[in-house]
Amino acid sequence: MCGIVGFLRRNPVADASAENAVVGRMAACIRRRGPDHQATFVDPAIGLALGHLRLAIVDLSPSGEQPMRSAGGRFTIVYNGEVYNHMALRRELTAAGLAPEWRGHSDTETLLAGFEAWGIEATLRRAIGMFAFGVWDRAEQALFLGRDRIGEKPLYYGWQGRGGDRTFLFASELDPLTRHPQMTAEVDRHALAAYLRTGYVPAPQSIYHGIAKLQPGTVARIAADRDEVRITPYWRAMDAVAAGKRDPFTGSPTEAADALETLLRDAVGQQMMADVPLGAFLSGGVDSSTIVALMQDMSTRPVQTFTIGFNEARFNEADHAKAVAAHLGTEHTELYVTPAQARDVITQLPGIYSEPFADSSQIPTFLVSQLARKSVTVSLSGDAGDELFAGYTRYDITQKLWHKLSRIPQPMRAAAARLLTTLSPMAWQRIADSAKHIVPPLGRFSNIGDKIHKGAAVLPSRDGDQLYHGLTSYWLDPVSVVRGAGAETTSPYAALDVPAGLSDVERMMAFDLVTYLPDDILTKVDRAAMAVSLETRVPMLDHRIIEFAWRLPLSIKTHCSSPKWPLREVLYRHVARSLIERPKTGFGVPIGEWLRGPLRDWAEHLLDPTRLKAEGYLNAAAIRQVWDHHLSERSNRQYELWSVLMFQAWREAQPSADTPR
Repeated sequence: MCGIVGFLRRNPVADASAENAVVGRMAACIRRRGPDHQATFVDPAIGLALGHLRLAIVDLSPSGEQPMRSAGGRFTIVYNGEVYNHMALRRELTAAGLAPEWRGHSDTETLLAGFEAWGIEATLRRAIGMFAFGVWDRAEQALFLGRDRIGEKPLYYGWQGRGGDRTFLFASELDPLTRHPQMTAEVDRHALAAYLRTGYVPAPQSIYHGIAKLQPGTVARIAADRDEVRITPYWRAMDAVAAGKRDPFTGSPTEAADALETLLRDAVGQQMMADVPLGAFLSGGVDSSTIVALMQDMSTRPVQTFTIGFNEARFNEADHAKAVAAHLGTEHTELYVTPAQARDVITQLPGIYSEPFADSSQIPTFLVSQLARKSVTVSLSGDAGDELFAGYTRYDITQKLWHKLSRIPQPMRAAAARLLTTLSPMAWQRIADSAKHIVPPLGRFSNIGDKIHKGAAVLPSRDGDQLYHGLTSYWLDPVSVVRGAGAETTSPYAALDVPAGLSDVERMMAFDLVTYLPDDILTKVDRAAMAVSLETRVPMLDHRIIEFAWRLPLSIKTHCSSPKWPLREVLYRHVARSLIERPKTGFGVPIGEWLRGPLRDWAEHLLDPTRLKAEGYLNAAAIRQVWDHHLSERSNRQYELWSVLMFQAWREAQPSADTPR
C-alpha cells in the first residue's frame, strides 16, 4: 500500500531540481500513505515527474522500492496496491521464457515484467488484486494510469493550466494536486450538489473543476504531445452482471455455498500474503465473521482481530464480536470508545478525506483502523457482502414499497404527497404520540413525522430506480441548496448501462456495485486506514467472487427468506448460528444527538448564516431552516446537516480555498 503522485508538462522545463522539489512537495502531504520510503523520478526533457511513498508490505528490501524501472528499461512505474497472484504470474512468465532476471520478490516488479511481455491491459486482465498506478512508457512516449476492477485504490487526474503551460496531474488523493503551481482548486458546484445528495462525490467527478477520478477497471493513456486522455476499460462491473445473468448457476443452494466457500478460501488465502503482521476487522456480523473464520481455519496460529465498542447499546456490536472471536480462537483486541474520543476524530476528518465525505461511519472506521495499526500493518475486511448477496434491508423495503406504489397513478401519489406535507414532522409526531394508546403499534416507531415527510418526498417517483435514488439520498433537492449548481437533468443511474432482465432488487444491487460501493464504502475504508498507515484488503472483491455472485439467482441469495444465504451457510460451517442470528446493528455514531449537544457550537460556527452568504456556495436560508428544525427536535436532519458540515469543515481546512466568482 502506498501513495503515488506525478505530472507531465506540455512545456518541459530544464531544471530537474525544481521539478524534484515540486513533486516532492506533492508527495509529502500524503506521507501517511507511505511512511517507509519516499523517492522521485524526474525526466526534465519530457516534462515528467513521478513520486512514490512506500508502505512496505511485500519484499521489504530496497528491491521493492519505487519509482521502479522495468528490466528492459521501457517502463517506469509508481504503484499503489497489491497483486495477490503475482507469484503465479511470475511462473507463467518463466514458463513462456518471458521472465527477466528477478531482482526481488515484489509484485511491482512482476507487473513491470508483465507489461513488457504482454502489454499493460493484458497483464491487468491476468492480475487479481487492488491497485492504482502511473507508468511511463518510453517507447510510446506516453503516460498510462490504471485502476483495479472495482475501485479499491483511488486515483485522481486532470489537466490544469492554459496553453503551452498545460500540465497533466495525477495522485492517490486530491491534496497533492493542490500543491502543484498549475492547480486552480476551484470547487465544482455541480459536483457539490451531487455530493449533498449522496454524501460522497460520485465518480468520475471530483470536488474540483478539471479533476476527475479514474473509473474502476480502466486504463488511461496520455501522450506527451497532446491533451487527449484516452480511457479504455479492461473489465466492467456491468459486463460481469450481464454475463452472470446469461450463464446462471444451476446447482442447488448447498452447491452454491460449496462453490462460494472454495472461491472465498482461495481469495482469503491469497490476501493473507504479507511480509508484515496481518489481522482482520471483526464486527461479529456475517461478513467479517466469515472472513475471519476462513482466515483462522487456514492459519497455524491465532489470527489477530480487532473491534471497537460503544457504551450505547444501539451502536455496539463488540460483545457479539468478542463471542465470535472466542469461538474461533482468535487473538482478539477490543476498545470501548467514549463519546468524547469519537467526537475528537471529527477535527481530523478534513485531513483524512481529501474531498468532502459525509458517511458518519467514517468515525468508527478510523478508530478501528487506529486500534489495528498498533499491532498489524495489514487488516482484512468483510466489506461487499451486502452489495453482492442482497444483504441490505433497503432492497426488500424498496421493492415492496414500489410494488404497492406502482398500482396508484402518479398524479394521485403526487397529490397525496402534497397533502401529507401540509403538516410538519413535529405535528405528525404529536398526533402519533396522542394515538399510541388507541393504536399501540405506533409506539414502536421513532421520528414518525420524519418518516412521513421522507415518504411523501418519494411518493411521486416515476419508477423503482427513482424511488431507490430518493430513499438513499441525503438532500432530495440539492440544487436548491447549492448556489449556481444548475438543475439535475437525469438520474445518476441513467448512464450506468444496466443490463436488461434484472429484477428490482438486482437493479439496486447493480447500482450499488458501481456507485455506493466504490465511492462510499471503499473510499471510507481506504482513507481512514491510510490515515494511520494501515493496508486494508477486501477478499469479497476478488473479481472471481463478484462474477460468481452475479451468476447466483436471487432465489439462492435470499434462500429461506434469509438475506446473504450462501455467505451465512459458509459461516455456519465454522461458527454457531446462535452467535450470528440477531438484528443488524449499524456501524455508526449518534451524530443527530451530538449536533444538539456537544457539537452544537462547532456546527453553529460552520453554519453561521453570515459566513454561508459570504462564502457564496450554499443557500444560507435553506440550511438555517433545516438546522432550526433539527435543534428544536421537530425533525431529525442529521444526514443533510452532516453533509453540509463536512463540506464546510473540508473547505475551512484547505490551504487556499478558492473565492467564488
